[in-house]
Amino acid sequence: MTDASSSKPMKGILWMLLTGLCFVAVNVLVKTLHGRVPAAEAAFLRYVLGLPFLLPMIRPILSAHLSGRDLGFFALRGVVHTLGVVCWFYAMTRIPIADVTSMGYMAPIYVTIGAAIFLGEKLALRRILAVAAALVGALIILRPGFREVNAGHLAMLANSVLFAIGYLIAKNMSDKFNPAVVVGMLSITVTIGLAPLAAMNWVTPSWSDMAVLAAVACFATAGHFTMTLAFAAAPITVTQPVTFLQLVWAVLIGWLIFDEGVDPWVILGGFVIISAISFITWREAVLKRRQMTPTINQTKV
Repeated sequence: MTDASSSKPMKGILWMLLTGLCFVAVNVLVKTLHGRVPAAEAAFLRYVLGLPFLLPMIRPILSAHLSGRDLGFFALRGVVHTLGVVCWFYAMTRIPIADVTSMGYMAPIYVTIGAAIFLGEKLALRRILAVAAALVGALIILRPGFREVNAGHLAMLANSVLFAIGYLIAKNMSDKFNPAVVVGMLSITVTIGLAPLAAMNWVTPSWSDMAVLAAVACFATAGHFTMTLAFAAAPITVTQPVTFLQLVWAVLIGWLIFDEGVDPWVILGGFVIISAISFITWREAVLKRRQMTPTINQTKV
């Protein structure tokens, strides 16, 4: 949490707005491939083309002196993230951008559940109600029995679960290593994990498709960088709600560029999920501030 005295809300909001635009650009670029490049191969090329951005992280990784156990955890995160990335690339070619964006918001909910099960964090009633509301939002989007739930929707469900597992592992590793090591090892392990999957169904991409994937790598890297700057500038309770504008951009772009109809049920479900996540974030921030508030005796020290 950013210290209140150094918080710069407007700066954090602007950085997060730029983050959202970068990730929307990633969505648009991947969508333009129209499945010409298989999902695993597209994901692999995106990471390979992004490897030059890892050069500054090599020294911190080497100086971290990773143990066999540490490498095992990083490898496990790489496996689950690899599968999650493939699911996301696949979903982008099968369902509307708005569906992908809305269902992607489920990852924090699964993180909350996983933290309670595996990390022993308390699952208070307010969290349970928020999780239940988010799951209702997902059902509103999917509407099983009332619309076709295709492989793209199932892929996004799997994506959210897999990314949540990856986030939980990252939380554990970030307590021990600096961000450069955690991010760098993720990129390395995912690139290695995607290689055999890409090779199984390799299709030689055109130069234009390679250019698109190179742009995806640039925008994705820039998005993670600007997100870091946003978190450094302002509390997450200020910056996180801004990320939900991505759903607005996704709906508009899907409608204007890809001729995807605006589904009010997807908008409603996304709003329910967003509200649940916003409540959890706000409530956790309130509790954090209470814990940081000095007692009467402490103020006399």
